[in-house]
Amino acid sequence: MIVEVSREIVSRSIAVLQKAGAMESERVLLWLGRRGQACIGVTEEFVPEQVASYDFFNIPPHAMQALMRHLRERSLMVAAQVHSHPQAAFHSKADDRWAIVRHEGALSIVVPDFASGTSVENFGAT
Repeated sequence: MIVEVSREIVSRSIAVLQKAGAMESERVLLWLGRRGQACIGVTEEFVPEQVASYDFFNIPPHAMQALMRHLRERSLMVAAQVHSHPQAAFHSKADDRWAIVRHEGALSIVVPDFASGTSVENFGAT
């Protein structure tokens, strides 16, 4: 399924990752949206409360409960998980263990170098 996300949401997401990266910390955020006939339309980025450091992030149970409440109240779904790594972009074993999105077709985006060289123009470029 296609996930459509606006330049504004991508820009705000990059800013969140870069701000944490300036403190040498990973950060995770979620793109929330609604499923349509042909795509999932992302309507907002959501930064859950989290514990994070240079090469680690975790969302504590109470923050996951807050996320679930937010999703229910707005009739949204998690379209993608986006997080930063200090160096290379890959899905680590810890990322697999702590993944928020686990359903088939789930989208998990890992941004390298704490997003320091990431812009709206090159986001997702290969």
